[in-house]
Amino acid sequence: MGRGKFKGKPTGRRNFSTPEEIASGTSGRPRSFKKNVAEAEEEEEEVEESEDEESEDDGEEKKHKGTEGVIQIENPNLVKAKNIKAKEADLGKTTELSRREREEIEKQKSHERYMKLQEQGKTEQAKKDLERLALIRQQRADAAKKREEEKAAKEQRKTEARK
Repeated sequence: MGRGKFKGKPTGRRNFSTPEEIASGTSGRPRSFKKNVAEAEEEEEEVEESEDEESEDDGEEKKHKGTEGVIQIENPNLVKAKNIKAKEADLGKTTELSRREREEIEKQKSHERYMKLQEQGKTEQAKKDLERLALIRQQRADAAKKREEEKAAKEQRKTEARK
């Protein structure tokens, strides 16, 4: 029978680690993901440093845990923080453009080239437009000439009718 007026939760009771378990590292407390990742990175750095020292000193190979020795590929999904200090930053280095950015710039340049050729009248579309424009000008000139002739004929009829 429980003590106090509150009921215990159905998820179970709290388990507390003893100081002996904590010291030995066998406590039942789960570690958070961030702590695991941070510790893994620290271990990798330590292993890399020890590899450098071992490779310089003697030719012993390190022992791998699990499939580490079989698989030599780094996880592409694991993003490592790239913190660069302002002092270390290379100002002369240009960043590479993404595929979309390159395609966008290329598209703009080709459009500018096309418009320049269009203004010069060297493209097929420009040639068709110029031919159409010449035809329209010719038709308008013929229509204006015809109107002038009709106007002159009308005035001539008026002058003849007055006589």
